[in-house]
Amino acid sequence: MKKLYLSVLALTFFLAVVSGCSSGENSQQDKEQTSKQVEQKEQTGTLHFKANGEDFVRQGFTSKDGWDIAFEHVYVNLAAVTGYQSEPAYKAEDGGKIQPKNKVALSEAHVVDLAKGSENADPILVGQVEDVPVGHYNAISWKMVHAETGPSKGYSLAVTGEAVKDGKTVNFTIKDGTEYKYTGGEYIGDERKGFVKEGEKAELEMTFHFDHVFGDAGAPADGGLNAAAPGFDPFAEAAENGTLNASISELEDKMCSEDYKMLKNVLPTLGHVGEGHCHVEVL
Repeated sequence: MKKLYLSVLALTFFLAVVSGCSSGENSQQDKEQTSKQVEQKEQTGTLHFKANGEDFVRQGFTSKDGWDIAFEHVYVNLAAVTGYQSEPAYKAEDGGKIQPKNKVALSEAHVVDLAKGSENADPILVGQVEDVPVGHYNAISWKMVHAETGPSKGYSLAVTGEAVKDGKTVNFTIKDGTEYKYTGGEYIGDERKGFVKEGEKAELEMTFHFDHVFGDAGAPADGGLNAAAPGFDPFAEAAENGTLNASISELEDKMCSEDYKMLKNVLPTLGHVGEGHCHVEVL
């Protein structure tokens, strides 16, 4: 009987020791898992979305046909602005959909005046998203849709400014009611963009090339840019008493058919990612 009692006591002690070891191992595993979760949670940063009309808008330029153009306002209404970590990398020339590992978006539409600020102003901050997963945001998409309020209400794009040539001045307001969706891959420029690191800020840029519409006297006259651009002459010819205030659809009756066709073809190409082209859909 005494031997049985000692055996039971020894077994009880052994089970208690084993249970304690197991509990210790589980506790250590729980701590490690919690530590990993905390570490993963901390791997976030901030992503800025910016819009850039480039020096053409901020400083003005000379069109392919010799008009000195200065912009007062260039309103674009940007919606569904979204950044992606795309795998594989998105190729705009192939079109199709982005395959995102992660994506982050601005929650509202934003009317942006690309001409705002001084001649040397930085690209305009449209909005930012905090606590986004770290990594390379190598693709972006956005829409240009009708503004619901403000000076560009009812239009996706509204441009006002002044053009001067040979002593003649044209004050212009040009509005576009067509809506577009742009999808672009990685920003192409002097430096790469979109690298979000822990606790730091990165940016993605929506770039707008207005030399595509008016051409550029500084570019080769027979180059692709100027060959596709209507220039400013067709707009000047549509003006009355030195003033042009018209929507793109209204210009169909004020321009020759060839110039108007060029304008309609080139307008969708405004959106870029730096010098990188975007896949564009007319909505």
